[in-house]
Amino acid sequence: MALQIIRGVQKAAARIVAYGTEGVGKTTLAAQFPGALILDTEGGSKRLNVARIHCPDFMALVAAMNDLVRDAEGFETIVIDTIDSAERSLIDRVAADAGKKSIEDFGFGKGYVAVAERTSRFLALADQLIARGLNVAFIAHAAVKRVSPPDQSDGFDRYELKLVRQTAPLFKEWADLLLFCTYKMRLIEGGDGKKKGLGGRERIMFSERSAAYDAKNRYGLPAEMPMAIESLAPVFEAAGQPVATPSDSLAATLERIAVATESQLDRLAPKVAGKRDAGELTAAEAVTIEGAIERRRNEIAGMVTA
Repeated sequence: MALQIIRGVQKAAARIVAYGTEGVGKTTLAAQFPGALILDTEGGSKRLNVARIHCPDFMALVAAMNDLVRDAEGFETIVIDTIDSAERSLIDRVAADAGKKSIEDFGFGKGYVAVAERTSRFLALADQLIARGLNVAFIAHAAVKRVSPPDQSDGFDRYELKLVRQTAPLFKEWADLLLFCTYKMRLIEGGDGKKKGLGGRERIMFSERSAAYDAKNRYGLPAEMPMAIESLAPVFEAAGQPVATPSDSLAATLERIAVATESQLDRLAPKVAGKRDAGELTAAEAVTIEGAIERRRNEIAGMVTA
């Protein structure tokens, strides 16, 4: 039998895991993914103008995903927000199904092995969505955990997925893109000789692993990027789903912000919030403008410091 050899790059739906510090804008970013539908497990999308399905527990989440496998209703990206919230519900479900009061009642970590087995089946369900050409994005919080690599004499702290140790590797292996989202900061030495953080407003994403966090990508993305949908254009282009570009009016606003003074930014910020609440700006447009304002403030602060 002749080998069926396939050459060249193939279009494929994206497997994404994005995690990061609280309030950094993970849900807002995911809401801008092409044709996004959010399966909301903890109410994080309620202030965004998005399509959503409320999934208060793990079984509701599984039921929604099964329905979408049968009929995606025109959506292109399924966003599960957040997987750590869903996992807490799954842990309770596994214990209840076994007649246990707590996952710890299994003894010797057996309960968490059962959770990992259910998680593997859950990821197989996500792959059914992938097979239908739908992008799947899991959103998660970050947790600082102590690690002790076998080739190091001492341990150190790093950011990891806020999942139990048996399931976090499953999501990392499943993903084609693992993004760590955070605020950009730099340390300076104060007058008292102590280190102090400066910045903390500019949102960034990392796509390559470091000692401080987990990340990976199979799309050739830069190691560090602005936390903006435009940064992920290659991911969705590979799936045949181009990212929407800013309108002419939005582009003009961003150009004005780039040269604005501090007082002009102070006047603009509440106007943006008002237009967003009135529905005159989409959530995506609002976060783009707010990000530009924060970057300009950081630039001005740097000028003053210098």
